[in-house]
Amino acid sequence: MLETALAFGADAVYAGQPRYSLRVRNNSFRDEVALGVGIDYAHSRGKLFYVVSNIFPHNSKLKTYLADMAPVVALKPDALIMADPGLIDMVRETWPDMPVHLSVQANTINYAAVRFWKKLGISRVILSRELSLDQVAEIRQECPDMELEVFVHGALCIAYSGRCLLSGYFNHRDPNQGACTNSCRWEYDTKPATVAPDGDVYLLEEKERPGSYLPVEEDEHGTYILNSKDLRAIEHVQRLTEIGVDSLKIEGRTKSPYYVARTCQSYRQAIDDAVAGRPLDPALLRELDGLANRGYTGGFYERHPDREYQNYLKSHSESDRSLYVGDVLAYNAAGQAEIEVKNRFSVGDRIELIHPRGNLELTIASMQGRDNTPVSVAPGSGHRVSIPLPAGYEGAFVARFVAEGGGSDSTRPQTALRAAGY
Repeated sequence: MLETALAFGADAVYAGQPRYSLRVRNNSFRDEVALGVGIDYAHSRGKLFYVVSNIFPHNSKLKTYLADMAPVVALKPDALIMADPGLIDMVRETWPDMPVHLSVQANTINYAAVRFWKKLGISRVILSRELSLDQVAEIRQECPDMELEVFVHGALCIAYSGRCLLSGYFNHRDPNQGACTNSCRWEYDTKPATVAPDGDVYLLEEKERPGSYLPVEEDEHGTYILNSKDLRAIEHVQRLTEIGVDSLKIEGRTKSPYYVARTCQSYRQAIDDAVAGRPLDPALLRELDGLANRGYTGGFYERHPDREYQNYLKSHSESDRSLYVGDVLAYNAAGQAEIEVKNRFSVGDRIELIHPRGNLELTIASMQGRDNTPVSVAPGSGHRVSIPLPAGYEGAFVARFVAEGGGSDSTRPQTALRAAGY
């Protein structure tokens, strides 16, 4: 994930260790050795590495925090991303030279709060997702000397930036401790109930919990318990750069390297185009449509009717442009590209190779199986096939166009990434 993000245009990555971040699942950065490798890898490429330490801890974790973080700080990450005032104070006292970025979990929504955190030595504030573009602009105007960061892509919570209680209610797994089970995305069915004087009342029954009813109130603005659509703010990149936001952030929790490649590549181009005074390339919207998503929303950046923020109809991922189908591993002696198959594709399919040096679209003319015999279909995960590809696409992600007319505009250059150095 780290290598992919940096290869496809990210200027920085952020990663969390399970014990002290909201990335509670075990990951490669759970020990200092792997974390050091990641930090060194980023620095060797002139990139930045932020360590997320944004948990809201109970007392037991306070007692171990400084001792556990000492070897992490010694690795010289470029900043710690934090939320809890107590932990921030401990870090500022112990390591005054360590930059601290304020996590979105702190829910900073006004310029007075930004000024407050600046007094405490915070060098960057990651603003709440619940702000409009105009509100972000006002904060920038009132706080010209504070670095500001905003989210532009990824999952949205149904509560203020992660402060949801559903998972804790159902499974005793606290989202604020990094253990969210995404209860908002489960399948619910409505049941009739009595009508309250001040609004309608519904009972929700979760698919795996028959007979267990959850009362949900609804008023003239709707109800706020179902899962949100995913954030996509690439349309607002130009305005955000004009405002002077220092960093645009992609949320990639539990996503695949393919997802990382697509999002980083698209937003890299959007940023570079905005800085150069070029308009947004509409094709980028379609490329992001090709990722697994639950429908897209611009979030709160532009004020729409409340119902636009919620995905009432579907809780499954949507992808109507293209489907990730494999990875290019290497080229064999015959010059064919070996593909590790992730999803089904066939001879005659139109595919796209996603690569840091630029993307390429082509039609699969032929295919061979493991024994070098001709085959017409790569059935799915667990298989390997070889297909004729131009040289130099080792490590490329392979996507198959699935929507009618899903191919690119023939007038558009094949190279989608225009970041300097790529």
